Amino acid sequence: MTHHLAAIPPSVIDSIRNALIEDIGHGDITTTLTIDSSSRCEAVLTAKEDMAVAGHPFFEAVFYIVDPGVEVKALTDDGQLISKGCRIASLRGGTRSILTAERVALNIMQRLCGIATLTRQFVEAISGLPVKIVDTRKTTPNMRHMEKYAVRAGGGHNHRFGLYDGILIKDNHIAACGGIKNAIEKVNNAPLLTKIEVEVKDLEELKEALATNVDVIMLDNMDTATMRQAVAIAHETRSGVRLEASGNVTLQNVREIAETGVDIISTGYITHSAKAADISLKII
Repeated sequence: MTHHLAAIPPSVIDSIRNALIEDIGHGDITTTLTIDSSSRCEAVLTAKEDMAVAGHPFFEAVFYIVDPGVEVKALTDDGQLISKGCRIASLRGGTRSILTAERVALNIMQRLCGIATLTRQFVEAISGLPVKIVDTRKTTPNMRHMEKYAVRAGGGHNHRFGLYDGILIKDNHIAACGGIKNAIEKVNNAPLLTKIEVEVKDLEELKEALATNVDVIMLDNMDTATMRQAVAIAHETRSGVRLEASGNVTLQNVREIAETGVDIISTGYITHSAKAADISLKII
């Protein structure tokens, strides 16, 4: 348990502590009144639908923060596909501690399993094609590290984590700078190893971007016919530049997008619209 806690960034531990403070406040009134302080129990975490698992380190961290004496045993691995009825984890320890930590731990686990499950569906939809499904910054505030972890557990990949670890010149940057060329010229003094990406909305902007030294070009809200043209133009113009498709990506059209020849498909849908997985925690 301490190993898992040590592997989690301090900012995430703070987020979990704050979630517990939000839920517990000055104390769990019901549990304190109904459960004797000496009571101990065993409990089991069970899947109530088919899903991909994600979130064991954070689930365990919730109980450790509440009571280091609670033993949590993972019965599955993150990234594993499981069926309804599968036991995900077991717990043993003070009954009060398990009941008090239950909701926050479940909220996190259900959210992350939901993201991993949806991401897996997108990944399976493009099976056999040389393209990556990546997430965006459209995450729940203070849950980004956990949600991006879940994307990886589902077989997806992470885009930049925040505004600090990659340059992405978007439409509003371009408008404020007076054009793509002007915006890109302003980032020429970026640190040597920092990748530069620019968003384009049509083929004219694509050609303008290809005349620069950007590493990645995002094809924003283009239809698939235009994307295929963009891929052809890029291959003819400059080798090495990667193309990212973004905007209105769904499970229904993701394979068609992948077949255009783009390298990356980014979608906020896998984080901002994932349905929480149905999981129960029961004392046995």
